[in-house]
Amino acid sequence: MTSHSHSVPVSPLTRALPYLALLGSILSFCIGTSFAKQLFPQIGAEGTAAYRVGFSALIVLVVFRPWRYPLSRANLLATMRYGAVLGLMNLSFYMALRTIPLGLAIAIEFIGPLTVSLIHARRAMHFVAVGLAAAGLALLLPIHAAHQTLDPVGVGYALGAGVFWGLYIVFGKQTKAMPGGQAVALGMTMAALIVVPIGIHAEGALLLSPSLIVVGLAAAFLSSSIPYSLEIFALKAIPANRFGVLVSIEPAVGALAGGLLLGERLSSQQWLAIVLVVAASVAAVLANERKS
Repeated sequence: MTSHSHSVPVSPLTRALPYLALLGSILSFCIGTSFAKQLFPQIGAEGTAAYRVGFSALIVLVVFRPWRYPLSRANLLATMRYGAVLGLMNLSFYMALRTIPLGLAIAIEFIGPLTVSLIHARRAMHFVAVGLAAAGLALLLPIHAAHQTLDPVGVGYALGAGVFWGLYIVFGKQTKAMPGGQAVALGMTMAALIVVPIGIHAEGALLLSPSLIVVGLAAAFLSSSIPYSLEIFALKAIPANRFGVLVSIEPAVGALAGGLLLGERLSSQQWLAIVLVVAASVAAVLANERKS
């Protein structure tokens, strides 16, 4: 009997774990971000982003203790790139949330994963998926004269966050040789070194208010520490094209969280845009299932 004649069976749960991790990441992110947005009237988007990224970095440093593992120069540079785009993505996204509902900001930001999907696309159905998502994005961009036109500055920040999100997926893949916890902890620390000084410059001593710190800590735990730890696990196991389109359920989850937790109401056209983005996700998953 040859050693490769029988492969070890993989249980359905084992195969599903990366996808369950991604779903948990999306739910935690949307709930945590709704929570964080309630800090905007007190400390603005910059201060809230500083709380989120700064506290998240402290949490994952304590949990994962990245100094326990050896670190090559190449891996250090990889995590610095990953962390820099992570910080800029967070800051840009929070700046967008000042004037755009949560679900719509996520839908516009999806241009990043969408681009990654297109780069990796090999099947016709992938291009159908990209087309559906692009149609959804077109409904959201401020090119219509309707009363529901989104704030152009907010849209610009959301598009910027999308660029950083695409780079985050690419650079996150480059850390796969490292223990996941080490990559997350060092990446969040790098992100904090960029975002926290910006928040301090904008809000100063107000960030030291004990009551605000408690809320900021909870928001950081829900919207960064949990999602990014789950996501780095999912990133390593899910192909880039499939990952990019699976996350497209996030706008719908964000819209529901924004409606339930923030009272944000969307127009029928905006909901149609989100449905198109989610349909893109379904199309891509079906394409991948037929392939496998």
